[in-house]
Amino acid sequence: MFIKRKLEKYLKEHLKESETSLFSKIFESKSSSIGYEEDVFDGETFTKRKDINFYIESNREEETFQTKLFQYIDSKNLKDSEVYNKVNIDRRLFSKIRSDKNYHPSKETIILLGVALELTEEEIEDLLESASYSLPMNTTYDLIIRFCFKEKIYNINKINEFLYDHDCNTLN
Repeated sequence: MFIKRKLEKYLKEHLKESETSLFSKIFESKSSSIGYEEDVFDGETFTKRKDINFYIESNREEETFQTKLFQYIDSKNLKDSEVYNKVNIDRRLFSKIRSDKNYHPSKETIILLGVALELTEEEIEDLLESASYSLPMNTTYDLIIRFCFKEKIYNINKINEFLYDHDCNTLN
């Protein structure tokens, strides 16, 4: 029961009603550092315009979700089958993740993979971010997931119990 009290305390301390989204923070910080402007004539005057291609090329991450996922698997000396079997991910889905570089898995699938790999809080954030997801501090679901990684709780049944107790969708 101690861990449930700890979860309740964590939720009370961290659940925020309104917080700027991670995307907004990232975009604001990146867009202010674009640094390349181009004179554009609109028929009457010249104006400065930031070049979108320059922005994309200078801010694109080289590592994809797939690259990061398989780096984590390799660094933990695990077989693919050990990972997907631990959290009941379908072998065909895992194969699609491995073979299709354009496949974009769901946030839940990435969380399940993080549980199977027993990632740290920072590692799961990194993996989620590589697929354009995050664990914001303004939803109970995301805080419970974050709490579980922070506290190294990698048992799906325990995580689902916490989610169920707080009227959140469960994993799987």
